[in-house]
Amino acid sequence: MVSPIVGTTSLTKVLMDEGCGLNILYANTLDKMAIPRSSLCPNKVPFYGIGPGKEVIPLKHIRLNVTFGQPDNFYKEPLTFEVIDFLSVYHAFLNRLCFATFMTNHNYTYLKLKMPSPKGSSSSMAA
Repeated sequence: MVSPIVGTTSLTKVLMDEGCGLNILYANTLDKMAIPRSSLCPNKVPFYGIGPGKEVIPLKHIRLNVTFGQPDNFYKEPLTFEVIDFLSVYHAFLNRLCFATFMTNHNYTYLKLKMPSPKGSSSSMAA
């Protein structure tokens, strides 16, 4: 798990799943972030293997900035999230393309995530 800033909200329970192909934001997280559902873009394409049952049809999707790092040394990129209406212990899921976007190097042994920073050095974050 990592703790990025998504939009303007610091989320503490975000799972980076190397096997997942979707960025997922839960509807209750969106509500807690005070983002109106009217700002979501339509999406009716179902996906499989994420939630209970045979298929999941996302409510809609939204593009938000995701920021990792500290105020003096951070990296920010916009990502598109599918918004689904399920309860979860997580706030969001980040997909395998997020690893490439943020150029991360993860170490499961130490539960650390390293990524290059704009200043040229690697920042280390607890996962």
